[in-house]
Order: sequence, then C-alpha cells, then structure tokens
Amino acid sequence: MRHDPMLAILTDLMRRVDGLAGQRGHVSAVRLHDEIDQIRHIARAFGLDAVEGLAGTLESALSLHGLGPVVLSYLDLMREAIAADLPTAAVIPLAALRPDVAGAALRA
Repeated sequence: MRHDPMLAILTDLMRRVDGLAGQRGHVSAVRLHDEIDQIRHIARAFGLDAVEGLAGTLESALSLHGLGPVVLSYLDLMREAIAADLPTAAVIPLAALRPDVAGAALRA
C-alpha cells in the first residue's frame, strides 16, 4: 500500500483537534492559542481552506471571549471539515475509541 502524505496530514490534524477537545477546559489559554495556531498553519500549508478558516475564527473568538463553550463548537466544526477530506473508512467515531463515552451516550 502506498503512503499517502495527505492522509498523514489529515490524521495529524484530527489527532490535534481531538486532543484539544478531550482536555475540555483543562488547557491554558496560551496553550490553546498555540495549538490552534499550529492547526491553522498546517491547514494553510496544505490548502485545507475550511480548517484554516475555522481555526482563524476560533483564534479571534478566543481573543474576544476567552475560554468557554464556543471552543468545543469550533473544534467540532474543524473535526467535521477534516473528516470531509478523509477517506470514509479512516474516520472512526470518537465513541468507538472510548467505550466509556459510548456507554454514557447509550444511557442518556
């Protein structure tokens, strides 16, 4: 099987977004700004306009409103934008990776 560099980039971006979302409020504003900035730069370098735009908008929102629920909304949107460029089989629902989340979703 050939190595697809774009798949590696998209996977890295998804890992970064999921990592931030998984920390839910346990990340400092400075680190969050750094991570979002890195995501934006990678997206720009590889022509992922939707991801770049969302990251830039999130950076602006953080500057105006600080940390809050808006962060998770933008991370969800970035995840969807990244997933749109991934092959279908490469996108694994977060609940499938974390049985505790799947169980909680079923009980809700």
